Amino acid sequence: MDLRSGMSWRCLVLNIVGALLVLAGIGLEALNASNLISYRDAARVHGGAVIELGADAQPQVGQHGFMARVVGTPKVVEAPRDVEFNQRVNTPVLRRRVEMFQWREISIGDSVHYELDWVDHPVDASHFRVTRGHANPGNFLISGKQFDAALVQLGGFKLGAVLVHALPGAQIIKPDAAALPENLAVSFSREQDYLVTSTHPGDPRLGDLRVSWDAVPLQQVTIVARLDGSRLEAAKDAGDGKGYLVQVGDVPLLDLFPDLPVPPEFVMTWRIVSVLLAALGALVLLSTQRRRRDPLLALGLGAIGVGSVASMIWLGGEDASALGGWLVLALAGVALSIWCLRRRSGAGGDY
Repeated sequence: MDLRSGMSWRCLVLNIVGALLVLAGIGLEALNASNLISYRDAARVHGGAVIELGADAQPQVGQHGFMARVVGTPKVVEAPRDVEFNQRVNTPVLRRRVEMFQWREISIGDSVHYELDWVDHPVDASHFRVTRGHANPGNFLISGKQFDAALVQLGGFKLGAVLVHALPGAQIIKPDAAALPENLAVSFSREQDYLVTSTHPGDPRLGDLRVSWDAVPLQQVTIVARLDGSRLEAAKDAGDGKGYLVQVGDVPLLDLFPDLPVPPEFVMTWRIVSVLLAALGALVLLSTQRRRRDPLLALGLGAIGVGSVASMIWLGGEDASALGGWLVLALAGVALSIWCLRRRSGAGGDY
């Protein structure tokens, strides 16, 4: 094999290797972008891609509009108060329940019998089979209510009302009879976990009222919701019609949303590697064109190749920042390549 033939084979091999490296760089970013787009499409059902903020996170610049996973124990800054009964509890949500001792009709097959029991709504006795002797008093003078804390925080974020109401769990609160206003202290007395109007609390009579409270416990929770400045809110545009999730404990994202694919990792690293891989391929190709190796020109060509293909992948998508970033990179590659060519031409090179 003569020298000319050997050089031809060497050039052919280098051209093939260079082309494969360029294609590998472009293909790597295409795969990277495809995985990211697939994940975001799946995440959009729940409000969008989720960033991991972890335990007791604080608001940071550039997070607005993202979905976020935050873990911690809610802190009640302004506790709710039942003004009528003067009951204040350190809880996100306080609920008052009111029951009346009333007649209930119980039917079993063709037989029917009546018993007095605590019921949390007025029972209309006019529809009983036997109305005589089973009349109920009617509407309650006091109704059940819910009281929300004015401000609840998780880490450095304020929780929106929807998220406060979604906090799980309930625990009975023992009422403070000593805190009752004078007008109610005359009528109510404490019986275990209740305030009752019964003259003899252990022996209630028809029409007696029983009031109790339950509260959402302060416990570790995991919340996925949309970041709105320093607030966490439900994502109103979520495909699932909910836009948030709240669970007890420190729950991983994929356990919260098992339908999500594994989120892509090292996205930016793979982007850099793809450009460098394409640039390496361009450098190999340049070495076969009777031209000195020019790393800057190769880098510019690699940026053009990967940037232009990635721009087309993101074209028409909802991530304008990704599209804009790749377009800028491609244009920067064009500018760098032109500068390298003019510099070589001005120096009397072989370009």
